[in-house]
Formats: sequence, structure tokens, C-alpha cells
Amino acid sequence: MQETWRWFGPTDTVTLEQIRQAGATGVVTALDHIATGEIWPEEDIADRKQLINDSGLEWAVVESVPLHQDIKLRHGDYQRLIENYCRTLANLGKFGITRVCYNFMPVVDWTRTNLNFELDNASSALRFEMADFVAYDVYILQRPNAAADYNNLQLQHAKSRFIGMSEQDKVDLESNIIAGLPGGEGSYTRESISQAIEAFRDIGNTGLRANLLAFLEDIVPTAEAAGVVMAIHPDDPPFSLFGLPRVVSTADDARSIVQSVPSPSNGLTMCAGSYGARSDNDLVEMVEEFGSNIQFVHLRNIQREQDGSFYESEHLDGDNDIIGIVRALLKQESSRRSLNQPFSEIPMRPDHGHAIGDEKNNPNIRPGYSFAGRMKGLAELRGVIHTLSRLDQNG
Repeated sequence: MQETWRWFGPTDTVTLEQIRQAGATGVVTALDHIATGEIWPEEDIADRKQLINDSGLEWAVVESVPLHQDIKLRHGDYQRLIENYCRTLANLGKFGITRVCYNFMPVVDWTRTNLNFELDNASSALRFEMADFVAYDVYILQRPNAAADYNNLQLQHAKSRFIGMSEQDKVDLESNIIAGLPGGEGSYTRESISQAIEAFRDIGNTGLRANLLAFLEDIVPTAEAAGVVMAIHPDDPPFSLFGLPRVVSTADDARSIVQSVPSPSNGLTMCAGSYGARSDNDLVEMVEEFGSNIQFVHLRNIQREQDGSFYESEHLDGDNDIIGIVRALLKQESSRRSLNQPFSEIPMRPDHGHAIGDEKNNPNIRPGYSFAGRMKGLAELRGVIHTLSRLDQNG
């Protein structure tokens, strides 16, 4: 597997030199300065690729070319936006950048309620706390009829949590949920997120899934012609937020995506942390079933709780069978090589490292994207990959 690293461009606190020092060979990045929906110019792509290459690294994956909400709703200016998306894919293909990660989450991208959840060893992790989220949805945002989306126990816990919050707690919680996390599609105010949620109110899972498949039918021919493979990222968390539809959360969802628009360019991102936040997703089985469709991997672990809460645990210690997942991925790579298939090596990156050492209280560090925490995770994953590879070589 190719070891890669998420990099947020020249303003990132982690440098390309540090990425090489961590042992990665590939960079996962995007042109975040280009507004969502606009074409990525060839010049900007060339400049970013050259910057990465000059540091002895490869631009391995684009994460992400974000989708405008009008595409997900399939209204407004969506046809022009899809044409722009196709132009961007063609431009990327011209420069040999051939893997693109994207998502189809409506309104909110990946979501957490606590960005500094302290662990027993005094490092901090990202956490999604269901009681906090429900408290925000029902009592702070006051989304119409929000309470109907939760059971009585969830509402009781949320009310207790809300009563115990200080005004600063409420401000911090709102910031964590709607202000935008790294790699997301921007931030909202309380008013603007309410408006965005309302736009999706009646579409439902059936409508959103139909729009996703229509989008794929629109762009996959361009991707094929450009030699680009698309890798859809699962919903994070993989269940409804704000009553919004979710259509990339389960094995059934993944199956629908790859079967409805069959193409080598219509692939999946196996994000272990996202799919793994649902106990009914067996990730090893998913890799075995969808292995030929998996074009990119996020390896991280989570610790689930019964009410839907979870936090991001050590890379090798949590509810996900990381060793089993890696073993299945290595088997898939071996199969691709034996058949002389393109894209035989699957890029993976350590995802959402803990904040440790001096980075723990540094306000300039992007939540989940500390250098030391991800380097620790990458080293652990590298050990697993090397050990499993050696065992396979020795029979």
C-alpha cells in the first residue's frame, strides 16, 4: 500500500519536508482556494503538482473536489456545475492525477461535537457525543420538529446536558458542529444552516440516492476518458444528522453505488472510521466484497458507545479490526498485480491523529491533523503492513 499524508497546502502547519520525514511517499491534497463549483485551472493544478514533486513526493489523491449543494439537490445551476466538475476531472487527468475522493453528504461534512476529548494518557481525540448533538439540534438550533427524530432516552439525556451547559459551552458546541472542520465545504451561521437543512427537508434518502446516481452517470464518462477513478467517501458519521438523508453509510449503500453505475472509474473510499462508527458494518467483509472497487483508504479506529456516540481511539486499538482490514486490502492488491490491473497499489493515509505533546494545546493545529499524532499512527500502520506482507511472502 502507498503511504500517503493529508496536506492542506502551503498554509498547512505540516510541511512537505515533514511529510517525507514521516515516511510517506504520496500527498493527499486539494485546491481549497478554488470556490466550490468552479473549474480547477490547469495552471493551478500544475503549480501544486510541481510544488509536491519538488519535495520528492507524489500528488497521489485529490481530497476532495467538493460538490456544490445544487448538484446534490439537482436544482438551480446544477448543470453548469456538473460541466465544471467534468472540466476539473479532465484537467486533473491531463497532469496524471488520477484518483479523486469526494463525498455526497448534504449540508454538513464530517461532524464532531468535541475536538479536544481528553484520553486517559492526557492526549486529546475527536469525539461525537450524541447527547451534545441532540441538545444542539433541539435546544440551540431549535430545528422545527427536531425532537421527532430522537427517542425519549436521547431527549432526556440531551435536556440534562443542555441544562448543565454554560453559555461558553453552547458557543463552543455550535462552533464545533457548524463552523467547518478541516477538509469540509465551509462554515455556516445558525441562520444559514437552518436554511440549508430546509432545502433538503423533502428529498429523503430515495431522492438523494437518485441524485447521486444521476451525478455519477453525468461524470463517469469524463472520468473514464481522463483516466481518473472516483472514490466516494462514506458519510461521517454514517447516520442522519439534522434529519438529513444519508446514502453512503452501509454495505447496501456501497453496493448500490457500484452496481448502479458499473465502471472502473466508479470506486469507493474505505474510511474505516466512518463505516466503522456503525456496529452493523463488518469492515473486513466489506473490503472482501468491494475490494476491486476500493481506490483509497483512510485507516483510523473508533470506540463506539451504545447511544451512537464514539471517539477516535488509537489506530490499532478500538472496535475496528484494523489488522483484518489491512490483510484484506493487501490480498486485493496482490490480486490486482497478478492480473496486471492498473491502480494495483492502493493509497492509504493515517486519519485523524491524536493531539499529543506540544501540539495538544496549540490553537494553530487543525483538529485531527496534528503531525506527531498522525506520524505515530502511520508508524503503527506501517508495522502492520510490513509484518503481514512478510508473513504472506513466507507462506
